Amino acid sequence: MTTADEKVVRALRAALKENERLRQASRRLAVPATGDEPIAIVAMGCRYPGGAGTPEELWRLLADGADAIGPFPADRGWDVEGLYDPDPDRAGTTYTRHGGFLEGAGDFDAAFFGMSPREALATDPQQRLLLEVAWETLERAAIDPATLRGTRTGVYTGVMYDDYGSVAKAGGSLGEVEGFLGVGTAGSVASGRISYVLGLEGPAITLDTACSSSLVAIHLAAQALRNGECDLALAGGVTVMATPGVFVEFSRQRGLSPDGRCRAFSADADGTGFAEGAGLLLLERLSDARANDHPVLALVRGSAVNQDGASNGLTAPNGPSQRRVIQAALAAGDLAPADVDAVEGHGTGTTLGDPIEAQALLDVFGPDRDRPLWLGSVKSNLGHTQAAAGVAGVIKMVMAMRRGTLPPTLHAAEPTPHADWTAGPVRLLTEPVPWPGGERPRRAGVSSFSISGTNAHVVVEQAPEPGARPADPAPPATVWTLSARTEEALRGQAARLRDHPGPTVDVARALAATRARFARRAAIVCGGPEENRRALDALRRGGSHPALVRGEAGPPVPLAFVLPGQGSQLPGMGRALYEAHPVFAETLDAVFKHLEPDVQPVMWGDAPALLNQTKFTQPALFAFQVALYRLLESWDIVPDRLIGHSVGELTAAHLSGVFSLEDACHLVSSRASVMQKAPPGGAMIAVQAPEREVAESIAAYTGPGRAGLGAVNSPGSAVLSGDEEAVTAIAEQWRERGRRIRRLEVSHAFHSQHMDPILACFQRTVAEVAAGVPLIPLVSNLTGEIATVDELRSPAHWAGLVRGTVRFGAGVETLLRLGTGRFLELSPRPTLLQAIGETAGRRRTPALIPALRPDLPEPQALARAVATVHVGGGHVDWTRFLGRGPHADLPTYAFQRKRAWIEDGPRPTGPAVAVTDAGADAGAEETGPGDLRDTLAAAPPERRETLLLDLLRGQLAAVLGHDEAVGADTDLMDLGLTSFAALEVMTRLRTATGLELSPAELYDNPTSRALARHLATTFAEGTGT
Repeated sequence: MTTADEKVVRALRAALKENERLRQASRRLAVPATGDEPIAIVAMGCRYPGGAGTPEELWRLLADGADAIGPFPADRGWDVEGLYDPDPDRAGTTYTRHGGFLEGAGDFDAAFFGMSPREALATDPQQRLLLEVAWETLERAAIDPATLRGTRTGVYTGVMYDDYGSVAKAGGSLGEVEGFLGVGTAGSVASGRISYVLGLEGPAITLDTACSSSLVAIHLAAQALRNGECDLALAGGVTVMATPGVFVEFSRQRGLSPDGRCRAFSADADGTGFAEGAGLLLLERLSDARANDHPVLALVRGSAVNQDGASNGLTAPNGPSQRRVIQAALAAGDLAPADVDAVEGHGTGTTLGDPIEAQALLDVFGPDRDRPLWLGSVKSNLGHTQAAAGVAGVIKMVMAMRRGTLPPTLHAAEPTPHADWTAGPVRLLTEPVPWPGGERPRRAGVSSFSISGTNAHVVVEQAPEPGARPADPAPPATVWTLSARTEEALRGQAARLRDHPGPTVDVARALAATRARFARRAAIVCGGPEENRRALDALRRGGSHPALVRGEAGPPVPLAFVLPGQGSQLPGMGRALYEAHPVFAETLDAVFKHLEPDVQPVMWGDAPALLNQTKFTQPALFAFQVALYRLLESWDIVPDRLIGHSVGELTAAHLSGVFSLEDACHLVSSRASVMQKAPPGGAMIAVQAPEREVAESIAAYTGPGRAGLGAVNSPGSAVLSGDEEAVTAIAEQWRERGRRIRRLEVSHAFHSQHMDPILACFQRTVAEVAAGVPLIPLVSNLTGEIATVDELRSPAHWAGLVRGTVRFGAGVETLLRLGTGRFLELSPRPTLLQAIGETAGRRRTPALIPALRPDLPEPQALARAVATVHVGGGHVDWTRFLGRGPHADLPTYAFQRKRAWIEDGPRPTGPAVAVTDAGADAGAEETGPGDLRDTLAAAPPERRETLLLDLLRGQLAAVLGHDEAVGADTDLMDLGLTSFAALEVMTRLRTATGLELSPAELYDNPTSRALARHLATTFAEGTGT
């Protein structure tokens, strides 16, 4: 098969996969929109004060009755002491110095999201928070975020503040972030950035209705799902206060609580307390969630949005409007007020707003109730998180439904006297209250009322009980797969997983199916819980463990399956796989039916010595290898090329499609039979010496008998084959010269003149069999090259393979020359991998993977081989390997955050041109542009390329804000190279070298090294040097 044929086969495989993807996409598009279908909340993610980085941590804070209010942050450049003044009328000050603040609000894993340090510095922390929480929310939904690229997934976020940019202006840092700051601080970009990074193609809408923003976003997302505008939707909001301006502003209005605490619905209410946070829900139509096997945490039963209109003041709350929006939400869910058990109120703690809200709730829910409506507010714990407030309330109520308890509202020992609590059974949650299930689902309303007059109410309903889903049996060996963008993050992933127990196979399925796959990879072939923990500890420390496999997935490299011949057999081979894997068993049974003699009793019987007889060895190896191949194929592990050794080439021919199973079995049985009948005697001895030297020793031999080269397995290994006297004598010469020799346990001198009497008979047998065209390229042992169709159809080729020298080493060299970077040996024990490694030498380091190993049970050994394929970047269908079944809840990605806050001070990004020795610091030596051009012109070609590489690495670091010169082979897009940054790089290069560089040239050479090589060629052509 030619290289062109290989490309056709790969293209056909890719086309089949793409057809299946399109078929699934068409199925999703065919689902009609239904205006009244319940909307499922399939996941939630958040960041709130008090260290609440997950919904579970938020719940613990609420259930414990914790207060998350603290002093103003000291890491944002605020003049905390100068800001405070107890006089509410003093300009430029605030009479409170407390609020609910996020720790590390300026920290961000920029590299994870493909942002340069400079762009990250210029990007509003609110946008950065949303990116992280969006990723986590998708992971918590058991969705690999990478699988949503190109899907109709919408993003609806509420964002109020845009004051981060003013920090740069006030601090004199504009030069550092100009070109990035406008987009980085535009609220309109917040949703679009999520869609851009994740490749989402549904609506992306950022909205600002002030305090009701996130609840309005949830309403709009639910409507879009019902209208068929998208199939999934992220919805929520974010607030980070980059400046203390809102505290100063509301101090003049006397609207703040002096100690920063919201005393919601309390007689002691004295103003609101502002806070920060971020929260997102992932919403999906209930029918889709069930079809996609996504978790359903709760339902959005109904929602509504309205406006106060011309009321009693722009910023004043309006009771009638609040009543109307609640009634509209109930009507949207076809519910009566009595169908709701609790309400998460807006409850900001103001003396005006809380009584109006309480009275509106009494008016709607008070009449005709036979049990209390419980009222609370998460703001009593967190403060008023503003654009993230409504979604915080939803997360709280969903967690309460799932835990069966309504948590207490703090600072409200006595309800406000300004509402008529006697008008109905509305009760304030001053202590935890059990929320038992009943004949109907638990339900709660969540309110958000905006200072702008835009009101929202959402009714959340307990999730229906999930239906029973069939689960496949647990696999005989389980593999945990972990990956990350960096080594540090991979270790962090291990640490997180170690502290997150779950059923082993459920964890494995979740890791494989719901987590994105990054380049830094590790896999653990699982044992018991304690062994798994030890393996995770080893990974966390950067150490080793017998169950741990590590690797890095680079660009795809071809995989070759290696099929050894006689000498690799072991008694009992395949028996454990037969019992563990139905695909292996079914294939082996099918092969056994066509083989003569019956080899199964010999493989697994009580007379292991029989397996070493050729008439049994070759058919048994063929059967074992075919079954193992089909098992790997069932997991979508397929080779790009095949190489056999002696009879292994016949197996390769069948697997590539040259011979049918029945014909291949006939040929293998016939080959083994006639070779068994060859004249007995002779010997085969492996010698540690190059082919040329061994051939010279054969030619110089003058004693009795004849010997020849039976095989050349590597540049330093050859096999003597022929008459006993000659082979032994020549081998002894090599032993005396200090070379290793090893006698092969064979019954005949294969690949020597001893095979001559049987060649004609076997050639006639091959001539009776129809041969097809190989679908997978395979190497000829006779030539060491990719076998041609004519060779594979020639009976003489197959007869020659019995007699001729096996040029396995030359075949491996051919595969290496074609770029093969992985070799998987399908054998009961590795016998050829060492020879492959010797052929590769030190310059090339292919992955050498034994399918099985004698020191491990077969299922565990094969699982380790599969894990090794995976960590090296190979494709594995883990769903087929692990089977279908429940997924464990997993910890989310271990982001490796670094601080990025404008006022921390700019990095130097001046126009200096750095020209240094390779590997030196990019800023070590500075020269002017003219000097640089002269230096480049005088330099030899290799030195010129090195100089340009150093220049590029330094200038890219300066433009993108990296502390050190960027990696020579790192993809420029992974460094965060935007179109704006690319223009700046091109300008700097033109100034330094006089070379004009187009955007196309920049993107066509995606690494610093590739670009330096291109520039060196361009410079030489332009200057004639």
